[in-house]
Amino acid sequence: METALLVLGLLVVVGLAAVIVLLLRPRAPAVDQGMLALNARLDGMANWLQNAHGQLQQTVQSSQSQFQQTVNQRLDAVTARLGESLTASTNTTAEHLQNLHSRLAVIDSAQKNIAELATQVTSHVGSLNSILANKQTRGAFGQGQLEAIVADLLPKGAYEFQYTLTNKMRPDCVIFVPDVGHLVIDAKFPLEAMTAWRDAGTDEDRKSAAQRVKQDITKHISDIAEKYMIPGETQDVALMFIPSESLYADLYEGFDDLVQRARRARVMIVSPNMAVLAIQLVRQMRKDAQMREAVDHIRFEIGHMMKDVGLLGERVRKLQTHFGQTTKDMDDILTSAGRIEKRATKIEDLDFEGDATAEVIPAPVRKLGAAE
Repeated sequence: METALLVLGLLVVVGLAAVIVLLLRPRAPAVDQGMLALNARLDGMANWLQNAHGQLQQTVQSSQSQFQQTVNQRLDAVTARLGESLTASTNTTAEHLQNLHSRLAVIDSAQKNIAELATQVTSHVGSLNSILANKQTRGAFGQGQLEAIVADLLPKGAYEFQYTLTNKMRPDCVIFVPDVGHLVIDAKFPLEAMTAWRDAGTDEDRKSAAQRVKQDITKHISDIAEKYMIPGETQDVALMFIPSESLYADLYEGFDDLVQRARRARVMIVSPNMAVLAIQLVRQMRKDAQMREAVDHIRFEIGHMMKDVGLLGERVRKLQTHFGQTTKDMDDILTSAGRIEKRATKIEDLDFEGDATAEVIPAPVRKLGAAE
């Protein structure tokens, strides 16, 4: 459009220049007519140029208006789409932020719980260390753990804590096993030496602690074998309970000679898991003994039941005989009743209202003195 305007301006300038040149030239008489014609043509050309300029200006204005309208429409569409996209993105971002906030809240809560749990574990570990450091509290701790295991696996009456043996000794726990004697369990494990051996910082300290471990445990094995094994009353095997799986593993790994010595003395060293297994075996033994007692009782009852069955058969046979006699008597009664019915029918058939001249048959005369 700008190029068209420039071309139109150049044409106007050229036309005006031609008119000025013609006006400045000397006029001849013959030339006046041509000038007039030329002027007329120039006027026509000027009018045409003016009209063309007006049309071109209108066209340009119309094109500009349409172009501006099209551009505005497209800008409005782009703006609307951009607004929708921004709104959707804002909503999605807000939702993601909300989910992230919720997850962060859950993580914060979990971290608080972990921190509280860590504090509790630390306090419990400290309490456990203080318990295990004292001999009396350590014994109570081992005794309590053993009591929980035994009470959970065996019914009441199958065990007793602090049971007094015939030699006046009182082990921590005695389990009553039918037919084979009582099973004794000791829960007073010497822990000081094992703790010192585990916490030793130098080889010398570790060696000294190991020697103490051997002395303490050897003495404890001897005490159990001497105090708690009574022929005819207890089993020839006793259990030494260790209330820690890690201590049990350390003892078996580092002191195999003590383990072998305990086996030769018939003192079995058991951890909580091993104690559970041993008590499960004892419970199965008790169940087997109860089954044997039940079988004997069943046999006794079956013998009496067979006698009762024989007596019942004899009485049924007697009842069958009575039923047979009763049936025969009923048949005889029915036969007599049938005869009576026949005679009654004959009596009913007699006609007493017939001809008066009918012959009356006299009844038979009974002779006196006749044999009856």
